[in-house]
Amino acid sequence: MNDPSAPEPSKPAANSEAPVDHDTHEVPAPTAVETIPHDLASAEPDIDKADSLDLDAIERDLNDVQIALERLNDGNYWTDEITGEPIADDVLAAHPTARTATPTLG
Repeated sequence: MNDPSAPEPSKPAANSEAPVDHDTHEVPAPTAVETIPHDLASAEPDIDKADSLDLDAIERDLNDVQIALERLNDGNYWTDEITGEPIADDVLAAHPTARTATPTLG
């Protein structure tokens, strides 16, 4: 039995894409996905930037880190590979992959 004095439930506009919660008659706030503009051009990778990566330099850096970790495991991380002398802490702090007391040598 419908009460003729009860307010009629609100209806979504014909062009509205948002669903209406019929229990509260409210349109929910848009989700994060709905608020992000759909710009396909910005989703494309930046080829120029990818070409500028020096993969050989990255590989050398990773190799240096692996050697430093091996030297740390072996207990000779703080020792100059050429002279056998200790490598100063400030040299290792500035160049953690240094293998000599003079980092430009290795």
